[in-house]
Amino acid sequence: MRTIRWLFMPLLVALLLGAAASVPARAQDDPPARVARLNFMQGSVSFRPAEGTDDDWVAAVPNRPLTIGDRLWTDNDGRAELHVGSTAIRMDANTGVSFLNVSDNVVQLQVSSGAVIMRLRRLDPNDSFELDAPNLAFSLLRPGDYRVDVDPDNAVTKVTVIQGQGEVTGGGRSYNLTADQRATFTGTDNLDYDLADADVTPATDFDQWAADRDRGEDHSQSARYVPPEVTGSEDLDANGDWRNTPDYGYVWVPRGVAVGWAPYRFGHWVWVAPWGWTWVEDEPWGFAPFHYGRWVFAAGYWGWVPGPLAARPVYAPALVAWVGGGPGFAFSASFGAGGGVAWFPLGPREVFVPGYHVSDEYVTRVNVTNTVVERTTVVNVYHNTSVTNVTYVNQHVNGGITAVSHETFVNARPVSRNIVTGQERELAAAPVARNLAVQPARASYVGAGRPAAARPPAEVFNRTVVAKRTPPPPPARFENRPAGQPGVQPQAQPQAQPQAQPQGRQPIEGFGRPNQPSAPPDRPGGFRPPNRQNDPGANAPPNQGSNPGARTGFAEREPVNPSVRQAPPPRQATPAEQQNDANKQRGWQQQHAQAHPPAARKDDKKK
Repeated sequence: MRTIRWLFMPLLVALLLGAAASVPARAQDDPPARVARLNFMQGSVSFRPAEGTDDDWVAAVPNRPLTIGDRLWTDNDGRAELHVGSTAIRMDANTGVSFLNVSDNVVQLQVSSGAVIMRLRRLDPNDSFELDAPNLAFSLLRPGDYRVDVDPDNAVTKVTVIQGQGEVTGGGRSYNLTADQRATFTGTDNLDYDLADADVTPATDFDQWAADRDRGEDHSQSARYVPPEVTGSEDLDANGDWRNTPDYGYVWVPRGVAVGWAPYRFGHWVWVAPWGWTWVEDEPWGFAPFHYGRWVFAAGYWGWVPGPLAARPVYAPALVAWVGGGPGFAFSASFGAGGGVAWFPLGPREVFVPGYHVSDEYVTRVNVTNTVVERTTVVNVYHNTSVTNVTYVNQHVNGGITAVSHETFVNARPVSRNIVTGQERELAAAPVARNLAVQPARASYVGAGRPAAARPPAEVFNRTVVAKRTPPPPPARFENRPAGQPGVQPQAQPQAQPQAQPQGRQPIEGFGRPNQPSAPPDRPGGFRPPNRQNDPGANAPPNQGSNPGARTGFAEREPVNPSVRQAPPPRQATPAEQQNDANKQRGWQQQHAQAHPPAARKDDKKK
């Protein structure tokens, strides 16, 4: 096979420069353990990346991870559903939202206009969920169902607590809302409000649609096998089957996939800071199996093995290993003048080593919450201190490696239509790299969406919103980044003593060595069915060692988030205000009693 070594040189130089420019990671620079996912949309839904401008509105693409600064707009005919873990966020037509914060413990959503319905299934003691409107901030205090309607032109925000409990902050005061209450707030610097029963007005089409979506999630079979906070698990039941295997326990197998299907092949790559290169799958179910767990090829089919059931999972941009980069290796001429990029999915027990700035603790958490692996194995692989001469099982699966040209990779082009073939034997024998320092292009940030058919009115996202919690600053726009700095750089790894490698494979600084065997030495005979109760990741601390909302490596940051204005500390209500509040509560109680007579209250919450 004829090869042209210089075709690979730009990629190799970028990898080496990235490794040299990196700095030791610190725990406070760890990326968030959570992202949001756009999992369903109808009609016209538009997206603008955090680093973009108003010229970068594109048609939204399902399964793209959403994080701090990303914006969504549903037009006149649009509707959308997002998930952050088990929490569902649903947008009606003419609604604009932006993520002010998505971190381990905080979700803070800017609602600039329109209507949003939330189903909050879980709220841990240290968690915070906040929705910020132009005239108030609304904090969700308990699991339940909530709706917020924002009319910014008239400074009106309606907050409905269907089930649960919340607190409204604005105008120098705070207001507690309980189940079956709807409060309509008017004004900006000073708020006036009316209190009514949530069921006084009939349910809208949007309410019914959201309720139908909830019922579809309430009886999930996948909840038996997948941790509850795995974003994207809600779509597994309708698109695949669980099979009990002797070596891996319960494995999820997708239905109706194309001939030649393999993980991380039917989709495209985008750049999402602070993680860097991130996979976006085409299939409607394609989120959870590509950012959590591991893939295995057994009995002639690909199956997804979820992580430990009791662990709170840590999101990963793509659980793959990169092929190439070793001495003496070059992609063949068929990749084109820019060289090539190749990868394959990680298998069970194989350690994922991030190519972005992280702490040792983060590396442990992102692995033990996504596969059954010993902590000592993770640390050893990460630091290359005792793990050498290893094998990735999926690198040697027929059809397991996917390769594309550099241009396809950086321009978010569909991988399945641009695969470079004929290099299978060469790639199966190639060295494996842990980092990929390929410079992103503008298309890498914007993604695969077409130019948006409908953009929000300019004033929608130009209005500020009231925030109770201070969000982190937004990321710098990509045109403001200095040349040659993609936003984050691959981390440096401690040097290890050179050791013999088979087939001439030697580690390169910045890559690390190939990963550890699928079966650690203390477990001969391969991967064992996970013991959920005694698994090392089952009791992993879910939220320690991270800085909520931290986004590292940006060339420029604005000192504050210009989209928000801080809510003033609530003052004590005056006697007149206390009397007014009491009168409104009595009025609501009378209205609630009429809407829910005693005979009907037994079934009050079963609707």
